[in-house]
Parts: sequence; C-alpha cells; structure tokens
Amino acid sequence: MTPPMRDIQSGPPELPIAVDRVGIKNFRLPLIVRDRAKGRQHTVAEVELSVDLPARFKGTHMSRFVEALTGFDGELDLVSFKNLLSDVRSRLEAENAHLTLKFPYFLAKASPKSGATALMDYACQVAGEFEGDKFRQTLGVDVPVMTVCPCSLAISDQGAHSQRAVVSIRCRFSGFVWLEELIEIAEGAGSSPVFALLKREDEKHVTEQAFDNPTFVEDVARRVASALTAHPRITWFRVEVESFESIHNHSAFADIEGRKPRDHG
Repeated sequence: MTPPMRDIQSGPPELPIAVDRVGIKNFRLPLIVRDRAKGRQHTVAEVELSVDLPARFKGTHMSRFVEALTGFDGELDLVSFKNLLSDVRSRLEAENAHLTLKFPYFLAKASPKSGATALMDYACQVAGEFEGDKFRQTLGVDVPVMTVCPCSLAISDQGAHSQRAVVSIRCRFSGFVWLEELIEIAEGAGSSPVFALLKREDEKHVTEQAFDNPTFVEDVARRVASALTAHPRITWFRVEVESFESIHNHSAFADIEGRKPRDHG
C-alpha cells in the first residue's frame, strides 16, 4: 500500500509567528453584478482572498481557496458574498477571512449635446471580511472627472489649467446601494463629467461647462462627502480625490472620511 502523503502545511513552523493574512491574489473569476438599467451585467473580477494563520501552523492550504471560488456561481449579492467568505473560513479552519473583488463596470453614456452613446467603464470593487463572527462589507468605485482650477481661472487673462481627476469612493451601507448612485455622485462633483465619446458640439459644451464650474480638489471631495452624508442608506464612507495636475509634475489629493452614528463597523 502507498503510504499517506505528509501534510507539511499543518506541521509546526520554524518561527512560531502568526500570519495576519495569507492567500491568493490576481485570480480571475466570471462575475454577474446588478445593473440598474438592464438587471444584470456580466464582467470579470480580479480576486484577492485570504485568511489568518495561527502561529502553530507552517502554512495554509492554497488549493482550498481555489476550490471555494470554483464552487461560487458568480452571482454577486450580499448573501452569496457572505456565504463565500464563510465557506473559505470553514475550509481553512480560520478565525478571519478577507475577500476583495475588483471588476470593470460598463455604462452606456450619452454625450451631452449630440446624444452619441458609447460605453464608459468604471473600476469598481466589493470587499468584505469576517473578523470572528463579525461581518463587514465595503463597496467602492473609482470615477474620472474633469476639474478646472479656480485660482488659475481667476488670475489668468486667457484660460485656466484643467486636468482629469479620479474620485474614489468606499462606503458601507444598510440595505442596497447601486453602483450607478455612487458614480452619479462622483460625476456631479467635478467641473464636468468625463465621456467616452465627444463630437465637436459636445466638446464645446463640456469645455464651457467646466470653465463655468471651476473646482479645487478640496471642493470635489467636499461635494462628494456632502452627498454621501445625505444618502439615506450609507452608514460610513471614505472619499479620496486625486488630481493629475497638468502644470505640475505631481498630483494633488484630498481625503474625507465620514461615519453615521448607526454604523458600528
């Protein structure tokens, strides 16, 4: 008879130090997310999945992460996400488990004057964790906008410098929040939204709209924070706005975190 193979991972390590997170990343997985206009949208997620490892074990069982993901049907909602994390924690006999799904989300976006429509992609993510029996989930979007500098506009005889900025929103909530809601909040906070397709009349409109609405990076962050604070279902948020400055060799950024009393996460 063939002797049983040794389980090296379950043996003692040379250095008995607990590992906070060990797992897999850059794993791709088909994903189905909710789409406000169409009901469902198919995309592809990049997965990072991990657990804690007690000091008494040499290593974790990496194959079990893939087994858990293989059993996931790809339909993303709160129940399926929570069940996947719970399954991972059980398979790995872990106290804590962490999961992040990063994926592109596409919206058909009409240009402001011509009405020409093209798909616009947004970087989105859902992150969650079990810490003991406490579960917490965070939704995120990264949204490009255009900003025109108010100072440059005020002191220049001709024009002003403008640039693209990215509004990053991370939030926790009760009930349900559409990705589209967060995208709309971010796009409404800059000097102008960014579009995938612009004809000449659209470009004229976007440029003039932006110059009529100059914004510092601080203004954008405050506008987003105000809208997220007023949102009835958002309980915690963090917004960061990074401006890729056109006249500097560095970026400018502003960051605001907000929490409502009912959020104890």
